[in-house]
Amino acid sequence: MKNFIRSVQLFGAAIVLIATTIAFLLEIFHMYENQKIQLADLLLLFIYLEVMGMIGNYWSNQTIRLTYPLFIAITALARLIILQKKDIDASVLIYESGAILLLAIAIVVLKLRKSKMLKINLRNDDL
Repeated sequence: MKNFIRSVQLFGAAIVLIATTIAFLLEIFHMYENQKIQLADLLLLFIYLEVMGMIGNYWSNQTIRLTYPLFIAITALARLIILQKKDIDASVLIYESGAILLLAIAIVVLKLRKSKMLKINLRNDDL
């Protein structure tokens, strides 16, 4: 049963990798058609690359590092801020930038949880 579940997980990861690769190539084709490259397009390509990296890491280590989804979320929020019109309410920008700050703090906490400098070494059971 365990091997079956592992096979299903790897098959699902392969499907996500194929779909992400197709989306990546379609985005490049779209930029080529428009003859225009914008920052939002580059951030979308970066999101695709991060997803591919997360899948590659999952495929080789059978684990997903928590920082990958957090980096993807930060990039997605940054892309959302860039795509918004300039006439939106300023409080929306403050909330979105606050969300980016919270995600960045979460990444720092995750990186420091095994820090020898701070003499912290939390196990997964402690979280």
